[in-house]
Formats: sequence, structure tokens, C-alpha cells
Amino acid sequence: MKASVLALDDRAPAYWSVPSDLVAAQLESGPNGLSARESVARLARYGPNALDASRSRTWLHVFANQLRSPLLLLLVFAALASGLTQEWFDAGMVLVIVVTTVVIGFVREYSAETAAQALRARVRVRARALRDSRLNEVDVVAIVPGDVVELTAGSLVPGDGILLEATDFFVSEAALTGESFPVEKRPGVVAPYAALAERTNCVFFGTNVRSGTARCLIVRTGPRTAFGAIAGALARRAPEAEFDRGLRHFGYLLTVAMLVLVLMVFAAHMLRGRPPVETLLFSIALAVGLSPELLPAILSINLARGARLLARQGVLVRRLNAIENLGSMDVLCTDKTGTLTEGVVRVQGAFDVSGLPAPEVLELAACNAALETGVSNPLDAAILDAHRPDLTGLDKCGEIPFDFARRRVTVVTTASGRGPTMFTKGAFLHVLDACTRDKDGRLLDELARAALADKYEGWSRDGIRVLAVATREMGAQPAYSRADERDMTFRGFVTFLDRPKDGVAEALAALAALGVSFKLVTGDNGLVARHVATLVGLRCERVVTGHELADLHDGALWHAVEQADVFAEVDPGQKERIILALKRVGHVVGFLGDGVNDAPAMHAADTSLSVEKAVDVAREAADFVLLEQSLDVIRRGVEEGRRTFANTIKYVLITTSANLGNMVSMAAASIVLPFLPLLAGQILLNNLLSDIPAVGLADDGVDSELVALPERWNIRFIGHFMVVFGLISSLFDIITFMTLRFLFHAGPELFRTTWFVESLLTELAVALVVRTRRPFFRSRPGTVLLATTAGVAGVAVALPYLPGVSVLGFVPLPAPILASVILIAGAYVAATELAKVRFFRGRRIVGRSENRFSTP
Repeated sequence: MKASVLALDDRAPAYWSVPSDLVAAQLESGPNGLSARESVARLARYGPNALDASRSRTWLHVFANQLRSPLLLLLVFAALASGLTQEWFDAGMVLVIVVTTVVIGFVREYSAETAAQALRARVRVRARALRDSRLNEVDVVAIVPGDVVELTAGSLVPGDGILLEATDFFVSEAALTGESFPVEKRPGVVAPYAALAERTNCVFFGTNVRSGTARCLIVRTGPRTAFGAIAGALARRAPEAEFDRGLRHFGYLLTVAMLVLVLMVFAAHMLRGRPPVETLLFSIALAVGLSPELLPAILSINLARGARLLARQGVLVRRLNAIENLGSMDVLCTDKTGTLTEGVVRVQGAFDVSGLPAPEVLELAACNAALETGVSNPLDAAILDAHRPDLTGLDKCGEIPFDFARRRVTVVTTASGRGPTMFTKGAFLHVLDACTRDKDGRLLDELARAALADKYEGWSRDGIRVLAVATREMGAQPAYSRADERDMTFRGFVTFLDRPKDGVAEALAALAALGVSFKLVTGDNGLVARHVATLVGLRCERVVTGHELADLHDGALWHAVEQADVFAEVDPGQKERIILALKRVGHVVGFLGDGVNDAPAMHAADTSLSVEKAVDVAREAADFVLLEQSLDVIRRGVEEGRRTFANTIKYVLITTSANLGNMVSMAAASIVLPFLPLLAGQILLNNLLSDIPAVGLADDGVDSELVALPERWNIRFIGHFMVVFGLISSLFDIITFMTLRFLFHAGPELFRTTWFVESLLTELAVALVVRTRRPFFRSRPGTVLLATTAGVAGVAVALPYLPGVSVLGFVPLPAPILASVILIAGAYVAATELAKVRFFRGRRIVGRSENRFSTP
């Protein structure tokens, strides 16, 4: 097998399952590493040991992508129509909206591209590599497959490799695998199908050495590493999120409606012999009148307000559009370490042979931890954090260091009036092997050993790490060795756990009350994951491991993600696959993570969250960063997201239903009447004035029932709403037409003026009705919305009487006509209120109708 096969070919046998001497031979590398000349040649062959930036799109590509939005094309269309009718103010306003929309979309999307750059910055360090039989400081980007690298405490691993030798070697892989405890690494082979966390003979790019020394053979570098695979996932464009997908479908709906309206009106007028230019401008104005051209601006205002409120509540918003997705989220997935748990190993308790609390056992373990001088161990640090021993009068006279064969460490002390005493702690079975008695002097027969083993296995099943403690009184001697670790007294156990954060269980219960289910997705051990899940209140009937997941085809995985709440021992790619499966079966998915291993899943989720102390890559991939340790801020964020979404949907429902009714009525009237019912400029002015109060929707109150459960875009529902309430609007438009033509015999100018006022008043009034599912008089609108609505209504009534309005084609309205307009508007409001009660009875505003696996 050639070097390039192991280094670059994913189809090659797993190098961790091959003896290290064979891997070295395949990479044409010796125990003294590479020559300087060979390293230069390989650098040219394999490329720099850096995460590939070429996969990232340039800012120009991201900018061009913003112009593909159908809603944006509608706005450009509106600007052109305004320009053709010489409504320069309207054209300028729409162009400002276009620019704002493009800028916001560009910033949001391009920020995702910077996540891979954060990965590159993380690993720009130097490494100690053997070149020409000498250890040299080498820039990490120059490390190549076949390099032999020396690693010591504090080193950042410069590539994926296999260990050649190791002494007391522990590596922290929490950011990559989710494992809280530093992992023991030693030479050897493991199974080809071993998960990332199970490859104890390997080290991985971007992880760091906690203690000990080792030499490793680098096998893969740059984008071919496990770290590089994550960077590649981040450089890809994120799957379309739920809110963006709904907005795109809404744009398509409006585009189709506009095209149909324009073609039908234009064709009908041409058949009647109307002037082509006048007909075209009128048709375009109708189409623009149908579109909610202020929607992007309303979105920006809503989202900016939501971001400000979330910041006050301890949530930093990095991507504005994600606020809507946070409100729509119905499944929250999270890693364990650092998110549910503290990410710090702590002593859970100390127990005697009967399993009862025993402070003296912790004292013995602490004496051992304080006096040993070998490998620095996080378990020792946890013991000393829990208890500082009294070393007064103790003199250390010997130490038997830890090794992987014995898996225990012993210190020997003397004290006044007492001979040497051995304090031993280590792995349960290895300490038990050296013991013959318990603390009461009873012999440890098979029955007693089985009872101790049962206690140990019970803790292990709960995912709790266990150390055993033993002592031996002995006579003085010149030196102490492994052979002296015999006939010891078994004193008890010390247990360790990465504890759940305070308030996690309560926060998850609060999210469940809001209709957000929870799933634990972690690279950590299945027993540990099950135990933590139990502590925070999750159901754990089924735990799906990474090995099981690898055997599931997509259909089976879609079923599994609905049934299981705990996924353990999964690698970063499997986390991403779980998120995509949940989205495939119709969920809006959030992911909360803080490690490098979480970044692909965060990138794939509809909305992603991280914590302030997360690694840079996780924060870069996140839509939100939690500035408080309490996960209750997520609940507050969900509620604020739902308020923001509710106010956005209000604008859509109000504007599209009223606009559809008015534009359809106008199109029909234009065919029947001998003149155009409104001029193109009057249509655009009407649309502009009716949209002004919509700016106040950002601060509008939201009924509590709209916050209680997740809400989503439902294009079928919006279409149904448009038709029902658009027809009601058209009905009253027809009543207005008939009143003007047959009762008042209005000419073109009077007809247009009256209908302009009537259509504007009805749009303003119905907005106060449709904004709530409750009776409109039982849901107080926001102050800004109410004030702007009243102000624009006053302008509508006063406009015909203002000087100079004749240039707009308006004339003063006689008092009987104005009274008729107000009466018709009042009847329209009453009819809409009655229809609303029937329409919303038993319905949610938006559901999951776009998911073929569920019903609306």
C-alpha cells in the first residue's frame, strides 16, 4: 500500500487497526522521522496542514445569492413600477428596502463562512517533529503524513496519528468527542469499526495533551483529519432553515398570484380596446398593490427589536433571522459536556465497603493525591478540590508511580509513633487484586469480592467513574516496589461525576411546557449519557449508540429519532445526521453545543445555540450565544422568538388578505366600468399609507395562546386565509361600487376619491381585527400601532379636502358620501370579526402542513 493511500484515501483500511510498524512502513517513515528534503516533497504532494479555505464561498458568491429571493424580485418589480408611474418617492423607498434586505441577508450568510476560519486560527501553532533524526520546532502547517512528532503536557496535537510510544499519556478530547475526562492513550491496535472516542491508540488534530509524553506518527493532515472534516461541513452552505423556507414559499405564492392578475387584467383591457401603456401601468400597479412590499422592513424591525430584548435577557443574537426559527423550534438537541453538565469532573462521594458515606476514605485518597509526584491527573485535582488533607506529621518515604499495567498509584508515608503506611488508589479491579482484607479485618473471600464488584458495577452502569482506595501498614525498608502492593486493606470507593448544571431540569421542564421536546446527542459514553439524562428528567427507555446509528438506513433513522431521547457515543458526522433526520420528519430543530464536535450539527440545525465559554468554533457556528449559565434563558428566547414570529405573521395575514380583496375588486371593476377605478399612482399611494401602521406591529402585544406552542409557516393556511377574507373585502368593495354608481352617480374623480378613502379605512380597521384571534375589543393593540392607525385614518379622511390634492386626481367628498363610506367600513369590520371567530375556531394559526409526514 502506498503512502498516499493511508494518508488520503478514505477507502483504505482504518490505520488505527493496523500495527504501528506497518503503518510506518506504508508511509515510508522510520523511527527517526523524515528527512528535511522528503518533508518538503510531501508538503508539495499533500498540501499545507491547514483547513482548506477553498471550499468557502467568496463574499461575491454570497452577495449574488441574495438576489435569488423571489420576494426581493417582487420588490425590484415594485420599484420599477413606481418609476414608470413617476412615483419617485415610492420607488426610492422600495429601493431602500431592497438594499436593507440584501445587506441583512449577506451579513447573516457570510458569517457562516467565517466558522472555518476560526478553526484555522485555532490550530496555528508549532510542533516538535523529528527531521533528519533531530527534534525541530516546525510550524504546524508544515507537518506532513509520515512525520514523527513528540507530544508533552500542553501540546496541541498537529495531525491525526497513531502512537508509537507513550508514558502516562492523557489527552483532552472533550471539544472533539464530548468526553469530560481526559482519555488515556497508549500504543496498540483497536477494532476497525471503533468510534472516534474508542481509538485509544490515536491522537487527533486540534486536541490537547493534559499529561505525560508520547511520540506519534502523523497519518493524516489538514482537511483529511477529523477536525478538517468538521471544517469542511462548516464551509458548506447550511441546509435551509424553516423560516427561510416558509418565506421562500410565500414569495412563490405571491409571484404566481401577481402573474395571473397582471395577465388577466392586461388581456381583458386589450380586448376592450384600452390604451396599451395605460393598461400595462395599471396592471403592474395592481400586482404591486398585491405584494406586501414592506415585509422585509417589517422583518428587520421585528428582528432588531427581538435581538434587543433577548440581549437584556442574556442571549446574544448573532444571526437575526434565527429569532423566528427559535420561536418555531419544537425539538432542542444538546451535547452533554459544558451544556447540560458543568464540564468539570467533581467528586460525587466517598463510600466504605458497605456503600455508606465515609469521609475517612476521601481523606486517604486526598493524601495520596497530594503526595504523588507522577502524572498530573484531573481525578487528583477533583479530589483535592473536594478535600484538602491534613498532612501535618506525615513524611513521605516512597512512591510507586502509576502505570497502565497496574492502573494504580501508591505513596508511602511515616508519622511519629507509627511505621510506614501505604496509601493506594486506582482502578477498582486492580486495587482489589492487591487486597486481602476489608477495614474491619475480615478476609475478602469470593462472596465479599462479589459484593464489592456489584457496587462498582452499579455505579458504572449509572455512568459514574469509580476509584478504589486501599492501605497497608508495613515495616520500614530502604525502598518500595510494586511487589509490596500486596496484603492490602480495602478501604472503600471514591466516585466522580460531571454534574448537571443548576436549574437544568427545571429549564427543560419549562421548555416541555412550551411544546419543545428535548434530545441528548453526545459523543460521551452511553452509560454516562443515560445517567445524566435521568438526572435532568429525560425518559431513557432507549439509548441509541453511534454503532447502532451506523447500521441504520435513513428510513429507520427517521423512526429512531422520534422514539429515542438519548443518542450516545456519536461522532460529529452522526450528530449532523440526527439533526437532518429530525428536520426530514418535519421538526424545527435547535442544537445547543459548545465543542468543536458540535459545530456540524449546529450548522445543520434550524437554529443553533452555544454558551459564552464555548470554544471559538462553536460560538462562530451559533445563531445565539447564552451569556448566562442558566438554561432558562433558552425558554425566554423561545417566547420572544414566538412573539416576533406572531407579529410577522400578523402583517402577512393583514396585508395579503386586504390587498387581495382590493386588487381583485379593482381588476373586476376596471373591466366593467368605463374608466379605471383607481390610477396607478393612487394604487401605490394607497398601499404605502396602509403599510405605515404595520411598522408598529413590532411592539404590538401578542396573545398568550400564540406563545404557548410552536408556530410555523403554513402556506396553505395563508392562501386559505387570503381567499376567505379577501372575498369578504371584495363583497364590501362591490357594495361601495354599487352605492357610488347607482346611488350617487359618481364620475371618475369622485369615484376614485371615494373608493381610495374607503379601501384605506377598511384596511386600517381590519388590521385591528385580524391582529388577534380574540374579539378585537379584548386584545389591546400596541401603542405605536394604535397611534399610527388613528393618524393614517385621519389623513385618509382629510386628504380629499387638502389644497393641491387635485394633482393626485382627488376631489372633496360630499358629506353623504363620506357618511356612507364610514358606515360601509363599520359593517365590514363587524362582518370580518364574525368571520374571524368561525375561521379560527379549533384552528392553530400555523402548523406543519408543509411536512408530508404530518397534518396541519
